[in-house]
Amino acid sequence: MHEKEMINDLLSQLKSSLTTYAHAISESSNPQLRQTLQQIRNNCEAFQYDLYKLAEQKGYYQAAQKAEPSEIMQVKSQFMN
Repeated sequence: MHEKEMINDLLSQLKSSLTTYAHAISESSNPQLRQTLQQIRNNCEAFQYDLYKLAEQKGYYQAAQKAEPSEIMQVKSQFMN
């Protein structure tokens, strides 16, 4: 497996892990467990972002174009109503 595929595969796995952590945190009633899961999630998010920046620098991953202000306002209004 080439570096590009490994990085993209890991990014995908990290996204899945972050979703799992979010579900576990929202369902946790134990404050200590909840705090531990939040710390793990935060570390996972930081690692995912660092890996994303590396992939972007190497040209392995290209983010979508930035939304126009009007598009942002349209989406925002959908969630506010």
